Amino acid sequence: MQDKASYSGAGVDIEKANRFVERIKPLVKSTHRKEVMGGLGGFGALFHLDIGKFKDPVLVSTTDGVGTKVKIAQLMDSHDTIGIDLVAMSVNDVIVQGAEPLFFLDYIATGKLDIERNVRILEGIVKGCQEAGCALIGGETAEMPGIYGENEYDLAGFCVGVVEADRLIDGSEIRVGDRIVGIASNGLHSNGFSLARQVLFERGGLDCQEVGAGFNQPLGAELLRPTRIYVKSVLNVVKNFQVRGIVHITGGGFTDNIPRIIPNPCRAVIERGAWETPAIFRLIQKLGRVEDSEMFKVFNMGIGMMLIVPEKTTEEVLDRLIKLGDQAYVIGTVEKREADQSAVSVV
Repeated sequence: MQDKASYSGAGVDIEKANRFVERIKPLVKSTHRKEVMGGLGGFGALFHLDIGKFKDPVLVSTTDGVGTKVKIAQLMDSHDTIGIDLVAMSVNDVIVQGAEPLFFLDYIATGKLDIERNVRILEGIVKGCQEAGCALIGGETAEMPGIYGENEYDLAGFCVGVVEADRLIDGSEIRVGDRIVGIASNGLHSNGFSLARQVLFERGGLDCQEVGAGFNQPLGAELLRPTRIYVKSVLNVVKNFQVRGIVHITGGGFTDNIPRIIPNPCRAVIERGAWETPAIFRLIQKLGRVEDSEMFKVFNMGIGMMLIVPEKTTEEVLDRLIKLGDQAYVIGTVEKREADQSAVSVV
């Protein structure tokens, strides 16, 4: 006679999941803003938007993951910063429209729940939320044997922000003659890892634990540098200066992201020599013999965020960013676009 079937016997441990939720409750609470209602564990998370603070609020929402960067975290058995990446990828999209991130939710899917590993992931998510000033108000952990391997997992994040309707930044005010200010990235961030892994490990024969290739730490640690969170710097500039457009250099690099904000009569001319391309990009390009056009289509190339501002305030904006601790550069100009020209040129 066969044993009675059970959920735990099928690979899903509900009690372990409950213990995990209890472990992370204090972490989650540490991110809460005054608008958060209730605690972790309800069917839906509650956030009481103070509409008295706004004349005409517009909610801005976004969702993202960290792509195949999770493979590097798994290879290195290093899960402390991948949660920062998860938050960064969403909040950096929200601020592009001038919005303040309000709250964040996460989704973790895994083949087998490892409480200690998941706590480390959540600690990174908490750190990212604290840096972005948004509340972690809910999430979901799914144990999915048969879909993921025992030590595999994937992440997704969801963020909602708010901006006054008359302060919404959509690129429509961008003019010929505006300057493009670039803010430095922290490496690959969370994009292009499928190409990076193929070039570095398959074609280049390198190893995650290898120290060298111009780095003073293992290659895996270099690849795991967390995505920068630009919330405080960008919102500071938006509050004090006219910003006509903001570009998050995420999946699609320069080539696909800049056209999302540049109006049709204009084009962005980027001066490649205006900043130094970090070593990790130079290594990938060399080992993979990757063409320039492909590099700028896939990677951020050392620039994670761009602000498009009037020429007359460019130096003031640059000075403000530097005082806030950012590495920032004037990297280009908005020019008139002719019929046969592309929206972005890197010269």
